[in-house]
Amino acid sequence: MKQLKHYILMLFVLCCLITVAAIHPASTHLVTGSTNRAAGTPGYPGERIYGVNNFSKITVRELSSGYTRFFFPGNTNARRVQLSGSFNSWTTQKGLMTKTDSGWVADVKLEAGPYAYKYIVNGRWTRDISNNLKEDDGFDNYNSIYYRYNYTFRLAGNSNAHRVIVAGNFNKWNANELIMTFNGNGWEKSIYLHEGTHLYRFMVDGRWISDPANKTLSNAEKAPSSVLALGEVLNFKLDGFTNARNVYLAGSFNSWKPDVLRMKKTATGWALPCVLPAGNYLYKFIVDGQWMVDPANPHTIVTEDKNSFIACKPNYTFVLRGYDNARQIYLSGDLNNWNEQGYTMQHLGNEWRISMRLKTGKYRYKFIVDGNWIIDPGNKQWEQNEFNTGNSVLWIGN
Repeated sequence: MKQLKHYILMLFVLCCLITVAAIHPASTHLVTGSTNRAAGTPGYPGERIYGVNNFSKITVRELSSGYTRFFFPGNTNARRVQLSGSFNSWTTQKGLMTKTDSGWVADVKLEAGPYAYKYIVNGRWTRDISNNLKEDDGFDNYNSIYYRYNYTFRLAGNSNAHRVIVAGNFNKWNANELIMTFNGNGWEKSIYLHEGTHLYRFMVDGRWISDPANKTLSNAEKAPSSVLALGEVLNFKLDGFTNARNVYLAGSFNSWKPDVLRMKKTATGWALPCVLPAGNYLYKFIVDGQWMVDPANPHTIVTEDKNSFIACKPNYTFVLRGYDNARQIYLSGDLNNWNEQGYTMQHLGNEWRISMRLKTGKYRYKFIVDGNWIIDPGNKQWEQNEFNTGNSVLWIGN
């Protein structure tokens, strides 16, 4: 039994490491506050692997209530001060701050992640001058950047140490950046860390050590490194095929490498757990060299080929009610460049459904019911198109 558990654990770690290799390519240059962003919308931070805040005077802090408090000091003679940022779609109509005897405050509910923000004082935009992290706003000025942390590295003991640092593949093993603080029982450092799998070590007075509290290790680097997996565990399963010699999992999460993620044989088929960041993924199984979609997953999408589709931590579900006699219904739109072979929806009761992880922004879409394009009858928001048939419109906010 111990050998079986060890084997499953090693498969799990291998899947995690392959996943992080696909998400964090070695060619990406990463520094604190840097962004791994492709062409994005100005004012919305791209995906950042990690980050730490840098204030000359702390003006943003976390409350015990779970809210994040933004404080804009001074300016008590201002008539109106607003907080606007990527978390509220850069509103100019809302985000009113409350006046105090020393400035203005606003409490916002934020998930872990990076956020861009500014203040609007009597109609004039200004960044947070106490925040040393900033980025170009696309309009010859700057936005302030704040990270809401989601992980704390801890190293117990070592009370006689003078300097303890945590470093990992997420910051290119920079041994001079993430300096830990002694809290009386040990050392700790809180940061924002993107979901995925990361390798890390501690440096104690110039000596590298793995995390003694974490028994999951990898030898992918020059020395044993501790493995940290943040994200959702997705259990990929393929029933049957018990006579197959080898079954592999491949997908967009591991650059479609066909011979890396070997699945474990079970009493009823094959299985492999993977830790994935929130997002949308395509995948297939490879049974003795033959590629196939997941027969238990009704959601597929055709790109160059037909692939199974799965969402990790979906935040929106497209629903079309009725049409019980339809043979096939697809979702198509900006999500897949309006390809007529869209995302296959699942028929459940009197509804057709598909869940996805969508980023902030505007999406235009339609349903394709047995070849006929229709707008979403359950969505009152729509806009005209070049064919005068209309498109449904969906806005995803922060």
